[in-house]
Amino acid sequence: MIKIAIFASGRGSNFNAIAKAVKSGLIKARLALLVCDNPEALVIRKAERMGIKVALVQRKDFTSKKDFETRIIAHLKAQDIGLIVLAGFMRILSARFVGKYKNRIINIHPSVLPSFKGTEGIRDAYDYGIKITGVTVHFVDQEMDHGPIILQAPVMIDESDTLVSLEEKIHKQEHKLYPEAIKLFIEGRLKIKGRKVKILTR
Repeated sequence: MIKIAIFASGRGSNFNAIAKAVKSGLIKARLALLVCDNPEALVIRKAERMGIKVALVQRKDFTSKKDFETRIIAHLKAQDIGLIVLAGFMRILSARFVGKYKNRIINIHPSVLPSFKGTEGIRDAYDYGIKITGVTVHFVDQEMDHGPIILQAPVMIDESDTLVSLEEKIHKQEHKLYPEAIKLFIEGRLKIKGRKVKILTR
């Protein structure tokens, strides 16, 4: 059974959605590890309540990014992790790290990539005035918000939407799409060819 590590730095709403999908059997894998860089993150308490091992690794405790990531890699090796899921982890992974886990790191972004990359994807789409934004799940490569796209889903921006209501709609879609993408990975149904991902039928 494939073991999953989730990397998160904040509230952990996607962590919750993934954990529920694992518990229900939708995702036939083991959620083995939470990697967190923020000792105040609410996601830590959630993982502890679920009995999931927590690796708290703070960047300030290391003289270099390489040493910081080496400690994380040690935790991943100790748990024999087969898939890394980024869920609000507020650090950019190095090319060295991404290369070591090539095609085994996935991320979710709150826009229809390649539009509105970066940490303010929801706000940027809202401020721009577009009518449709969405959610993207993708493999992580050496560029930010760039790797091969696994799944995307649209989210309509209504005239009555505020930034808060749009964020709620985006997060609701994320909680559906991320478990679905992870399920496809676990089932071995994702084939990467260049920049494209083919979803294999059963």
